[in-house]
Amino acid sequence: MWESDSESAGGREYVNGVLSSKKIGVKTDGFERRDQSWYVATDIPSDLLVQVGDVSFHLHKYPLLSRSGKMNRVIYESRDAEMNKIVLDDLPGGADAFELAAKFCYGIAVDLTATNISGLRCAAEYLEMTEDLEEGNLIFKTEAFLSYVVLSSWRDSILVLKSCEQLSPWAENLQIVRRCSESIAWKACANPKGIRWAYTGKPTKVSSPRWNDSKESSPSRNQQVPPDWWFEDVSILRIDHFVRVVTAIKVKGMRFELIGAAIMQYASKWLPGLTKEGNGDEGSNNSDSISISSNWKGGLHMIIAGSKEEDPPNVQFREQRMIIESLISIIPPQKDSVSCSFLLRLLRMANMLKVAPALVTELEKRVGMQFEQATLADLLIPSYNKSETLYDVDLVQRLLEHFLVQEQMESSSPSRQSFSDKNMYEGTTRGNVPNGKMRVARLVDSYLTEVSRDRSLSLTKFQVIAEALPESARTCDDGLYRAIDSYLKAHPTLSEHERKRLCRVMDCQKLSIDACMHAAQNERLPLRVVVQVLFSEQLKISNALANNSMKETGESQYQPMVSTRKTLLEGTPQSFQEGWMTAKKDINTLKFELESMKAKYLELQNDMETLQRQFDKVPKHKQTSAWSSGWKKLSKLTKMTALETQEMGSQIPNPAEQTRKTPRRWRNSIS
Repeated sequence: MWESDSESAGGREYVNGVLSSKKIGVKTDGFERRDQSWYVATDIPSDLLVQVGDVSFHLHKYPLLSRSGKMNRVIYESRDAEMNKIVLDDLPGGADAFELAAKFCYGIAVDLTATNISGLRCAAEYLEMTEDLEEGNLIFKTEAFLSYVVLSSWRDSILVLKSCEQLSPWAENLQIVRRCSESIAWKACANPKGIRWAYTGKPTKVSSPRWNDSKESSPSRNQQVPPDWWFEDVSILRIDHFVRVVTAIKVKGMRFELIGAAIMQYASKWLPGLTKEGNGDEGSNNSDSISISSNWKGGLHMIIAGSKEEDPPNVQFREQRMIIESLISIIPPQKDSVSCSFLLRLLRMANMLKVAPALVTELEKRVGMQFEQATLADLLIPSYNKSETLYDVDLVQRLLEHFLVQEQMESSSPSRQSFSDKNMYEGTTRGNVPNGKMRVARLVDSYLTEVSRDRSLSLTKFQVIAEALPESARTCDDGLYRAIDSYLKAHPTLSEHERKRLCRVMDCQKLSIDACMHAAQNERLPLRVVVQVLFSEQLKISNALANNSMKETGESQYQPMVSTRKTLLEGTPQSFQEGWMTAKKDINTLKFELESMKAKYLELQNDMETLQRQFDKVPKHKQTSAWSSGWKKLSKLTKMTALETQEMGSQIPNPAEQTRKTPRRWRNSIS
């Protein structure tokens, strides 16, 4: 009940929210209820029965005819002077509203509150209780209470808007919904420093605190009000009224991130399947600061036609579908107004409940704008359509396409993006983030690793998603290699050609040392891929050795070993030390093998010398002269000198050259 000073003007009074009339047609002590019937406590017998639903009112004609134009028309147009029963099944507000209107006609004081004013206002309009019949009639008084009391109070505006859910379309036509929505929006956008009432989470004993109440006893006067103080109160509204409030708040200039946060809180309250745990609040919450008993399980009577004839599960699906479609339409267009996780969970429910395709496409574009913020758990959306795969792989492919289109648009026209953000509240520009595609690449690799276990996933779909991103998005292909290996495990019947086609999406030169060692022993990979992996690993080791030698010689034109090694092993820093120790072991092994080859070469040289000496000792049948004998000794001496020179590191003389020089010396010796 509203606490204010009494007001009176022209036969009407407001005393502590009590509405009364000075003129009394029939003296009565009040109304009495017996079962489903109301009787007037008076000595005059009733001459009119009014049936409203299953409740009967035994009244008198004169008080009603003097203040209700509809009653006048119904009785006099029927041309039945003895008419003593009227049925009003379509009266807005029902029996409760008619009870208050009837009491007003009898001059009984009526207690106006935020919970009954909307129904009484609509009932007064239905009964045509205008000023033409009597000054200060019910329409005037209820309208004044709405304008001067309800709209000046935050809580009363919320309660009246909540009570309008059962009064469509009367509340809409009488502008009650519009006026309450604008009042709520104006108060929500006000400076929090000026708020002087108990906001959400801090209940107050005052039933209707005034908007401009500045009493020292206010519980929140010396406390800082958070910017989201209005979320919980607004979240109790029905979806169509919530949309009206949010639309009005947008017009007032509220920050888009606050609007997005309010939408997310509303969705978590009314969509139980949206949360990750799968258990959300249904209907109203017990923590509401506004003490209102709400058992609404949807109730979109104005929007959903024929809901009474449908099964409860179907009605619930239709209501949740309506909530999702409405929330999609009011999400602010700015990036980061809502989280990517929320968008993906909303998209999951939208696909499950068969939301309109145009809205689903719009939601997919919104996810593409923030795709780098997604997580693997949010991407694992089941395939609700008639699809062979367990997860909706086509959906992830479309999200990737929207992400790449958005990236291309922003990179090609950055000025356009900055210009558009200047005209949309306080939106933050989204520049070309170099790590955005890299984060998406890691996310896609993890997603492929997970979905590759599905044996129904075709090679073409796997390849399309793996090749959707450009090569620059991946500095290391270890994640892609894990996805390929997982796919090969789940699909052992792939042919050699299909395995080669699958491995083409991977760059062997971008594999870390750990991945190369695993791939070299992987029997599922084609032989050609294993060779490429080994060659790539050998090339990395060679480059590392070359850079190491250049560093030791102090040549400045070569890159230091630390940075080169870091570049080669980028993507797997945890295995850096182990990989480098393995490379050093390989280098030492190569050095040992080289020394062994040198020793074997010297041993073979000694064996050849021994064989030569044995050959020289073989007896010759042909006689030789002294000159020939001397020449053989000279030749043997020359060979021994050549062997000694070989041991010192010089090269062995060419036999052809030696043969060519010998005759010349022979001729000189003869002469």
